[in-house]
Amino acid sequence: MSLPEDYTRYPHRREGYDHQFYEWSNMHARAPVSWPGQKSVAVWFCVSLEWFPIVPEDKLFRAPGHMVTPYPDYRHYTVRDYGNRVGVWRMLDAFKAAGVTASFATNAAVAERYPELVEAVLADGHEIIAHSTDMNGTITSDLPEDEERELIADSLSRMETASGVKPQGWHSIARSQSWRTADILVEHGLVYTCDWVNDELPYRFKNGLINLPLNTELSDRMIVATQQHSAEGWAQMMRDSFNWLATEAKGTNYTQGGGRMLPIQLTPYIMGLPYRIGALEELLKDFANREEAWIATGGQIVAEWEKQ
Repeated sequence: MSLPEDYTRYPHRREGYDHQFYEWSNMHARAPVSWPGQKSVAVWFCVSLEWFPIVPEDKLFRAPGHMVTPYPDYRHYTVRDYGNRVGVWRMLDAFKAAGVTASFATNAAVAERYPELVEAVLADGHEIIAHSTDMNGTITSDLPEDEERELIADSLSRMETASGVKPQGWHSIARSQSWRTADILVEHGLVYTCDWVNDELPYRFKNGLINLPLNTELSDRMIVATQQHSAEGWAQMMRDSFNWLATEAKGTNYTQGGGRMLPIQLTPYIMGLPYRIGALEELLKDFANREEAWIATGGQIVAEWEKQ
């Protein structure tokens, strides 16, 4: 059987990714970025505040970290609830002790169910990033357009009603978007998304949306929960990453110097446990005392990058 003539043709094939979202470029080919106070590495802590419905929705897909055993899955449900009831409060204490601020990617359902938590996050000067409705609120291009629009609008409306804050940033469940998501986010006035992980500095889509890369490989879920490294091992990996970026910022034979960014994603029910939180506390104190480090929220990094 012969194939149709257009079977192997793809109209969007081009340098870099085969799409039209943004102009592709190597990081070293762009103008150097500088951070406030001549700091060389922007360190961005992003905490995931998630509410997992006890019955997972497999349409469109089951979110990472969701319930896994026959329902009701009280064991895994309460493990995750521990993060919002106990673990995140330890993180807030650690941030305050180190004098740093972070971003909190927050499900609308968390803002509604844990108002005291969201009040504490905002009172300490941290940033809220919209993170869908709850952990059943996934997106792919298989989701009908009207349902995707309703999901995003519902998430933002509920978040603003519950917290009094209109987020500037958006973080999809599992970093999954459809072909339409970027345009819908812009229509709602969002400034940036954290879903595309193919860089270490912000970059702009053609529609004006900025991507602030939140690397999955640097998250505690990947390193501690999936790869089974210790909390101390995770913290050393973050230090190693920082040291490399600080050196690279000075320039190498093939890498242009200039500001770099280290995004660190945290999960309260993973890193907030009593035998792990100490590693985070020590890491925060370490970075807060490094002369090369600018610890900032996602919104602050985007705003500084936009100036340049």
